[in-house]
Amino acid sequence: MTSGTPDIDEKVLQYETFISEVLKQDLQKVLEQRDAVYEKIAQYLQLKNTIQSIQETDSKELKTDVDLGCHFYVQAHVPDASKIYVAVGYGFFVEFTHAEALKFIEKKTNQLTEYTEVLTKDAAKIKANIRMVLEGLRELQGLKDLPETRRREVL
Repeated sequence: MTSGTPDIDEKVLQYETFISEVLKQDLQKVLEQRDAVYEKIAQYLQLKNTIQSIQETDSKELKTDVDLGCHFYVQAHVPDASKIYVAVGYGFFVEFTHAEALKFIEKKTNQLTEYTEVLTKDAAKIKANIRMVLEGLRELQGLKDLPETRRREVL
């Protein structure tokens, strides 16, 4: 470290610890939550496409492959595919007609999309806090300002 005084060195170490143990961990958790929500949205959209394809074929019966886990599939025969069960959260399933399910999926994906926007804003705030603490560290250590852009101009 370039400061030379023990108090400043100790403060720098505290800030670096705060960045690595608190802010970066918080950022990672928020990004993981956002990724999980994106995965749920993808599952709902896949269900929407499946329902639409069932409606297009206009048949009562359905033959499909069901994943039992670990990519182990079995063939399934559904004698009446006019109603389906949809996971609505907290381990509950609701029986819907195709139209009701599509309406629910639309509302649920809109809700989840809004939640991803909140998580994205939270991640941006955490990144801004990290940047602010890094700027404080730079000032404590008496380092020069880093250039904002490090690229060459190409005519």
